[in-house]
Amino acid sequence: MSDHQNLLAEQRRALILDEVRRRGGVRVNELTRRLNVSDMTIRRDLDALARQGAVEKVHGGAVPVGGTSAHEPGFEAKSALELGAKDEIARTAARMVAPGSAIALSGGTTTFALAGYLLDVPDLTVVTNSVRVADVFHTAQGAGTAAGTSGRAPAAGTAGRPTGEARPGAATVVLTGGVRTPSDALVGPVADQAIGSLHFDVLFLGVHGISVEAGLSTPNLAEAETNRRLMRSARRVVVVADHTKWGTVGLSSFARLEEVDTLVTDAGLSPETRAELADHLPGLVVAGEEE
Repeated sequence: MSDHQNLLAEQRRALILDEVRRRGGVRVNELTRRLNVSDMTIRRDLDALARQGAVEKVHGGAVPVGGTSAHEPGFEAKSALELGAKDEIARTAARMVAPGSAIALSGGTTTFALAGYLLDVPDLTVVTNSVRVADVFHTAQGAGTAAGTSGRAPAAGTAGRPTGEARPGAATVVLTGGVRTPSDALVGPVADQAIGSLHFDVLFLGVHGISVEAGLSTPNLAEAETNRRLMRSARRVVVVADHTKWGTVGLSSFARLEEVDTLVTDAGLSPETRAELADHLPGLVVAGEEE
């Protein structure tokens, strides 16, 4: 951090929170030097962040709430978080998909949102280890319509098609086997073996946590290995993650940031974090701000 003496309190606290998430903790005396403010100001900032539940105060500083995450929330719980950001990310990522390509979608609520925007992309082959993602395509085909979670109207010519009859150009979906996780992803040796025999143009990967030090991480050890297999089978890896995933560290890391081709995120990511990520990622796309 450079001289931030004239920053407003909210801006200063955002910088402090980014530092806590990035480094896993901060000390009051370090922050006073970096932000060029008094010890009392920093303590007030940490008090405010602690009241918001953003950090946990410890002697001499603060750490992230809960530390390393070993708990995997269920799909429904995660679905209610950052809905607007996930929708923007999904719309932006969908524009990266070419008709006729072979893609993979990992488990996760952001990839679930992305699936709804891919229903009108013709002749896709979709590999997924997500029960929810597969259901998006199955439901659309079963209803004889291209309308999905994006809420768009049915494609021309689909009205009146008998239930169960796939529309022209509908995606071919390959659902891996495996053991179901709380987030409705299929993982484990069966999934790993199936994925290892396949090849796809682009992988769209949801993550539990992302940081410079830990890279991409998840609370589920088996899911970490399945995600590694997905990455190895892809020519290009696109991570879709909203800004709240930044600084979160799951129990198991499965990739370095340098192994990712593009991160698609939302405008909630601070300028300082964007600059830091740019040092490690070939591509950073902020939904709503892309040219």
